[in-house]
Amino acid sequence: MAESQGAPAPLTRVFGWIMLSSMTAFLLNAILTFWFDFPGAASALAGGGAAAVLQVAIYGLAALLAVFWVLRTPDRTLRQDAARVSAINTFLVRAAFWVVLLVGLGDAIISFLRVNGSLEGMVGPDLAGDLARAQFRGLYFHTPLVVLGILIAAVTRSLGFVWLALLVVIAELLIVFSRFVFSYEQAFMADLVRFWYGALFLFASAYTLFEDGHVRVDLFYASMRRETKGKVNAWGAVLLGMGLCWTILILGFSSSSSVIVGPILVFEVTQAGFGMYVKYFMAGFLGVFAVTMMVQFVAQFFESIADKRGEPGARQTHAEMM
Repeated sequence: MAESQGAPAPLTRVFGWIMLSSMTAFLLNAILTFWFDFPGAASALAGGGAAAVLQVAIYGLAALLAVFWVLRTPDRTLRQDAARVSAINTFLVRAAFWVVLLVGLGDAIISFLRVNGSLEGMVGPDLAGDLARAQFRGLYFHTPLVVLGILIAAVTRSLGFVWLALLVVIAELLIVFSRFVFSYEQAFMADLVRFWYGALFLFASAYTLFEDGHVRVDLFYASMRRETKGKVNAWGAVLLGMGLCWTILILGFSSSSSVIVGPILVFEVTQAGFGMYVKYFMAGFLGVFAVTMMVQFVAQFFESIADKRGEPGARQTHAEMM
């Protein structure tokens, strides 16, 4: 198998896996900093104490694990690593699909019961009052659904994010029928469409990259040999792709008031009365986009270097088949 897909490339593999491990360490440190009140890795230079040193050590350990993995699997080829990384990304996107499906349906049901005055009769006044608070609903209703979505993604392969397109159409049709047939419309109905559509748009990006389906100006690219295309794609994956993802992550997790962390910390919601309480989720979508795209750019980097080296076993993308 390894011989049919090219010779090992340890330096390229180390770079790719360090990129992924560093991103994982970055996200772990962000969780420790903003949700567990750690001082942050940067504070180690200013005498942040043992906790700050631990956060710095997480980056070092992540890099060592990446190097250890490459040394432990010296015969693995770039195409094999690309396939493994893409498989990891497939799970991440599938888990994200199940999370937004369950949270969207569950939150829409609660919002429907609230706006029609039925929630209190079903769960009692105390719990109904708690569910009207964003922090309670986020912690004790959304969080179990998030865990359930991840567990479902781990044991099923049947459904994926592409079904969100159908769900968006169904949700939009419900608005049309309820508005023009029953003269009924509530804020949560439009919130559900935006929630699912935002997830579809951002989660589909990694799959589109996997299939090389993004629009590109290919006046010169289309006529290049595969080896030349590999060189172009490798530089593009590193400079433009990974650079963009790191920019989103760094800016999004830079402070407690940043565009991703800020809404999540306070469980931010819209001001549309009885709308859905998922606005903070949509801020998190941007982080999911950056993570899944980073993972896929690493897979593309492996594939591109393999193409540049003229190695056999190239995966045929949907764009190439077309």
